[in-house]
Formats: sequence, C-alpha cells, structure tokens
Amino acid sequence: VLLATVKGDVHDIGKNIVGVVLGCSNYEIIDLGVMVPAQTILETARERNVDIIGLSGLITPSLDEMVRVATEMERSGFEVPLLIGGATTSRLHTSLRIDPAYHGPVVHVADASRASGVIGSLMSDDADRRAGFLEELRTDYERVVASHQRATVERDRVSIDAARANRLRPVFDHTTVTTPTFTGVRVFDDYDVAELVPYIDWTPFFRTWGIRGRYPDVLTDPTFAAPAGPLFDDARAMLDQVVADRWIRPKAVVGFWPANADMDDIVLYTDTGRSTELARLHGIRQQATRTEGRPNLSIADFVAPIDSGVADHVGAFVVTSGPEEIALAEAFERDNDDYSSILLKALADRLAEAFAERMHERVRTELWGYAPDESFSPTDLLSESFRGIRPAPGYPAQPDHTEKITIFELLDAPATVGVELTESFAMWPGSSVSGLYLAHPDARYFGVGRIRRDQLASYAQRKGWTIDEAEVHLAPILDGSV
Repeated sequence: VLLATVKGDVHDIGKNIVGVVLGCSNYEIIDLGVMVPAQTILETARERNVDIIGLSGLITPSLDEMVRVATEMERSGFEVPLLIGGATTSRLHTSLRIDPAYHGPVVHVADASRASGVIGSLMSDDADRRAGFLEELRTDYERVVASHQRATVERDRVSIDAARANRLRPVFDHTTVTTPTFTGVRVFDDYDVAELVPYIDWTPFFRTWGIRGRYPDVLTDPTFAAPAGPLFDDARAMLDQVVADRWIRPKAVVGFWPANADMDDIVLYTDTGRSTELARLHGIRQQATRTEGRPNLSIADFVAPIDSGVADHVGAFVVTSGPEEIALAEAFERDNDDYSSILLKALADRLAEAFAERMHERVRTELWGYAPDESFSPTDLLSESFRGIRPAPGYPAQPDHTEKITIFELLDAPATVGVELTESFAMWPGSSVSGLYLAHPDARYFGVGRIRRDQLASYAQRKGWTIDEAEVHLAPILDGSV
C-alpha cells in the first residue's frame, strides 16, 4: 500500500495512523511522507508494483491535487484502487470530482479504522465479495451525487448586489469599538507550554485516533473507554515530558492595525490618520436567499465602514508549536516507534490550537482589551460564548486560502515565528494556526456557502485575478461546481 500526503500539504497524522493500522494487518506500507508531487506518487507506484494507492490531505487545495493525481493515473493506464482520506475530503467531493477522473475503484475512507476492511474487500479473492463492495460503492456515489444536484437546484441565491443590500448593519460607536493597547506587531517567543495545557481541547485529539466520543465522557463511555483510557494516559505522560524537558518552544506573533470596511473588503491603514492604505483583506459574502431579518454576511460587516467616521481596528495572528516536534517525531520513527511519533504530532497539533485559544483570551482581556473583565475558565472557552472571533482563511467564513498571504506579510511570519506557507497555502510547521481578530460584539462565525458568478467576477477584480484564476481558488464554493 502506497501512502502519500499530496503536494502542498504537510499534514500526515491521519495518514500515519492508517499506516500503523494497515501494518498491524500485515500490509506492506510505502509511506512517501508529505508534499509529494503526483509524478513521484505514480513513479513509485510503478517501480514498487503497489496494489493500492492512498492519498491524504487536510486543506481544500489538496482536493484539487487529488483530482490531478487521479487524472494522471487514468492517463498513465493505472488499474489499482485509489483510496482518499483526510479531514477536508468527503464522499461528496470524491464521488463528484475524483471518481469521474479515474476508471478504477476510488474509495473515500472516513477514518483509519475502516482502511483495512476497505482494502480487504478490494483485494479479496472472493469475486462476489469484491463485486458486491464495488456495486454498493457505485450505488452510494450515485445517491450522493443525486442528492447534491437536488440541493443545488433547490437552493435559491440572490445577486451580489441584493446580498450587499441585505448586509449586517451593526452599531459602531464607543460601546462597541475599542482601540487596542498597541498597533503594529508583537512577538511572543518560547512560550511556556505549561500555561497552554489547561486550554487543550481533548475531543479532537481522540477523533484523530478514530475515537468519536466527547471528552471527558469518552473516558467512561462503554463504547470508547477501553481504547480512550490508555491513549489518554500515554498522552498525559508524554505531555508531562514535553513540559518538563521543554521539547517544544511555541511562538506567537500578533498585530493590530487601524481598519475600516469598504463594502466586502477590510482596509488596513499604516497610521491612525488613515491616510495610507497598508493592505486589504478580501471578504466573501453569503448569497443564499434569506428569510426576513437574516442578513447575508461577510467578515467585513463586523468592521466599521469607511463612511461611518468610526476609527476601528483589526488584528491578525500566527501561532505555532514550533519545528522541534518534527525532529523529535523523526527520531521516534528512526527507533521504529511510530506510535510515539504520531502521539507527539497529535499533541503538538492540540497545543497549537490551545495556544491560539490562549492568545485570543489575552487579546480580549489585555492586548486589545475590549473585554478586560472577562472571566471564563479554559473549559468555558470551548463554548465560544465570549466576545469576538478569530476567523481563518480557508475556513467557512472566508474560504479563500490565498488570504493567508496577506496575513503572513503583515506579520512577517517566516521571520518572526518561523512559519511559512507552502505552494497550496498550508502552514509549515503543520502544528500552526493563523487568522484574524475581529472584536465587534455582533461578530460571529458563519459559513459563506456557495456563491454566484457575479460575486466571482467582483472578487476576481478586487483581487487582481483573471476569472480563470478566481475559478481555481473558489471552485469549492462556486454555484454549479464542486
């Protein structure tokens, strides 16, 4: 079984777990690692005469890369089954885009625990078992595609002009707008890991391992307690080592700038006089038809408009667990201790998210200071009932990954915290988090959903793109496309 995280993507925890699971079932694993070009995947598959190819990816640009690999497999005359996995992947995308690109079996594998059974069916000597599996797969894909087509037809969308007319119009005054304690960029180096531990959300940690329960109930749940308990004990023991021996050195960079909204965009200025534009953050607006009273949102709605006369601000951040985890994980792998390698990566990932949570808390209470009297426990923070949001490019409120470029340039992230963007806009090291800080009391998370071509044209013009470039970057949300 050949496994690879596709070009431009650095996330491999799930892929590594699949490799361990399959290895325990006596499959020979050829793991090509991360950021693997299609040509390398196909050349290795031919040289090693593999029986299965498995592709993994976390960020949305990886979906297009998987289609590219499948297309090249078809063009090159491959026959072997293709497995698709990773957090961003889905049966819908697999059935709509990847399966039509390759005539061989294409199977979306939702989690590591299913991989062995899927391969067992695909490689079975029992012709009836294999045929039955493929027929069930074909029927399932047809159902998913039909359901998607019905939903696409049935969901009405308004023009971008109508959506803008129905934008959110919150109040911007001294009760809702606060000036940060500083403007510009500030770096937090070698952050104390012990301070981050209480902010860890353990539920995603267990999901990484295919354990679907919610923490802490998962530790006593009759279905999950048996695997969850020992795993949690191992994680806590390793976390104690990470803290005591300073295995990793987390870093953060935070910045605030004078800002105002220009319809769907957010303009950042070099100075409080707002005479010179520093950068522009581009928003995408919901275009789904709304019931009366519900606005069509864009992230720009949460920032005071230019014509309001209100001096607003916007923040941005990049946090990382640091590159140390990579060297440590590789050392475990050299010792044939794949379990410890995966465990460390999973912990580093959780610590990066905990760091983002902790820095957001500090922003609210001291650095921006718009909620100085906030008093939530780390556990309470998971409910996100506090004021302000930290939306990230590539996520539902702003699905365009290229907006990370602006954030990274503003914060000079490669120099300040050692975090870089790959060609597909994944962050390296992988255990990193980036995004914006928006402080208005009405700011909330939302999903843009699908957009019409009139907004695509507007967005392309504002970004300085051709329509073709805009289609590439916004294909997953374009109405009538995948």
